[in-house]
Amino acid sequence: MTISPDTVAPAEATAVNVYHAIGGRAAVAATVEGLYGRILADPVLSRFFPGGVAAKHRAYVVTILGEALDGPERYRGPDLVQAHRGLGITDADFDRTAALLIETLDDLGVPGHLADHVVGIVAGLRPALVTA
Repeated sequence: MTISPDTVAPAEATAVNVYHAIGGRAAVAATVEGLYGRILADPVLSRFFPGGVAAKHRAYVVTILGEALDGPERYRGPDLVQAHRGLGITDADFDRTAALLIETLDDLGVPGHLADHVVGIVAGLRPALVTA
């Protein structure tokens, strides 16, 4: 049986590879693009990217998210804690970004139970990103 977002029941969401269930690297890249579009349009969060979001930064995030979701990617970029130190990212900023991530996943058609799982995994990055 092929597992797809449509065939995974909520109780089974943790038993499958979420990376593959949401559509693999293409879905992760689409999620990152959609999320940054929302962040750049957000009056609060856009302050973190006054010059926009560079392609290299987006690629780092695709790799980080892919690895976190148990995909084949392995992040070899800058240390997350050092890269975010001094940016003043608050818990409220993180939560606002998580809400935008949920909106993005919903717009991409990712079922709610998988989107919740993705956000739960990303929540594990909070200590590295929240610096204020």
